[in-house]
Amino acid sequence: MFDLRSWPGFALACVLAIVAAVVVTAIVSIPFRAIARRKDWAKLLIRRVRIPFRAVLLVVVLWIAATIALPTEVGDGWRHAISHAFLIGTIASGVWLVAALAVYFEDLGLARYRLDVPDNRYARKVRTQVLIIRRLTIVAAVVIGLGAVLLTFPALQAAGASILASAGVIGIIAGVAAQSSLANLFAGIQLAFSDAIRIDDVVVVEQQWGTIEEITLTYVVVHIWDDRRLVLPSTYFTTKPFENWTRQHSELLGSVEFDLDWRVSPGGMRSELNRVLADTDLWDGRTGVLQVTDAVAGFVRVRILVTARDAPTLFDLRCLVRERLIDWMQRYSAASLPRTRVEMVEPPQQVVPPARARSDDEARLFSGTPDGEQRAAQFTESIPIQRVDDDDPGDPVN
Repeated sequence: MFDLRSWPGFALACVLAIVAAVVVTAIVSIPFRAIARRKDWAKLLIRRVRIPFRAVLLVVVLWIAATIALPTEVGDGWRHAISHAFLIGTIASGVWLVAALAVYFEDLGLARYRLDVPDNRYARKVRTQVLIIRRLTIVAAVVIGLGAVLLTFPALQAAGASILASAGVIGIIAGVAAQSSLANLFAGIQLAFSDAIRIDDVVVVEQQWGTIEEITLTYVVVHIWDDRRLVLPSTYFTTKPFENWTRQHSELLGSVEFDLDWRVSPGGMRSELNRVLADTDLWDGRTGVLQVTDAVAGFVRVRILVTARDAPTLFDLRCLVRERLIDWMQRYSAASLPRTRVEMVEPPQQVVPPARARSDDEARLFSGTPDGEQRAAQFTESIPIQRVDDDDPGDPVN
């Protein structure tokens, strides 16, 4: 007679347990696969729960097989160790299954809120909150499962009272040591339910423009416009100011400004703007205004206000309006282009003023004034003057 409590019998029992697990899995999956052809929820359930369910079923049937067919020569110590290992495996796989079911129900709720629609503010809010709840659920399931595993050890059960008694002191020490981490944790929860930011929100942080890509319990990932990722702690969004362009709705108003010459025709530009907006699907039809907002310092400032359904579309629309109006001015209104005017003025001719006429007394150096007479005397007194008699034969007169 075949002995079931022998090693061959134990091997046969394990094989039969695996076959039974496969058969049960196939029987359970048949109706869900049939429903999945028509319903998306069944397809999602199969994708999320299939592997954890097989793991739980396999561990349970192998535990049953080991309990029934474990050979008699195996001692009680080994029997208890094997049973304890299967118990830990059952707890771990059960936690996996519970977490998978929680994720399934969360995905089922998220499927009702689409992000690929123009007005998706509420959908982004729900998605942000559900993703935070998902992480909290998984963390809670892991913590509970870990606690259940630890309680399976007799030594920890005996020390349970002392552990609970010292939990207050340990909690205080851990809180002080992990103050920054706990602050980020609570900030992440606050962000999820305060509606300050949501997934796919357009924000400006650290002078960078981007969208909220991921919100976790401790940090937030911002997808920058040039495909970089800016990772910020959750406390950043609860302690520092930032811009959220899509908190109430995704529609935005943007401006295009020109500094033009005084000969610009606002009416002509307005007509061209209307033609540009009518020919593009980037404009949502809400606002399209051209106004002269300033006219000083030699230039006329023209401002254009346009609206679009979201921030990326608004950026493209502003670039399109700017490009089309520049092209229009170059083609049909060259006088509108900005100019800097310079006035050329000839410098005046320099005329040397005539010298001031001097009086006769001022023009005389050795006469006319007492000083002049004295100066003349100084020069003439040193020259000997010889007088010639009338009968001097040397006199040329005679």
